[in-house]
Amino acid sequence: MSATTLVIGASENPGRVSYTAIKRLLASGVKVRALGIKPGKVDYVEIETGFPEIKNVGTVTLYISRAIQPKYYDYILSLKPGRVIFNPGTENQDFRNKLNAAGIASEEACTLVMLSVGTY
Repeated sequence: MSATTLVIGASENPGRVSYTAIKRLLASGVKVRALGIKPGKVDYVEIETGFPEIKNVGTVTLYISRAIQPKYYDYILSLKPGRVIFNPGTENQDFRNKLNAAGIASEEACTLVMLSVGTY
C-alpha cells in the first residue's frame, strides 16, 4: 500500500496554492487526502473537515498559517507521518522542534517546486 500525502489547508478555490498542490500531486500519481475548514472537492479528492483517521501517512504538506497550526499539533503527531513539509508562509520552528522530538522529519520547502524538480 502506497503512502498517503495529507494536504492540510485544502481549498476548492483554483486560486489557492493548496488547490494546485492537490492537482499536481494527483498528476504525479501520489495518493492524496485533503483537510480544510470547509468541505469540498478537488477532482475526485474530497476535502474533509475535522480530524479524520488516516492510515499510512507518508507526508503532511501544510498550507495553514503558523497561528492556526497549534490546533493541529496533536492530530499531526498522532498520524505519525514520515515527514511534514512547511510550505512558504507556514514556517514554524516551535512545531518543527516538536516533530523532531517525536522522530518525524520536517522541512521548509515548496511541494510544487519539489514535484517539478523531482525531489518530492
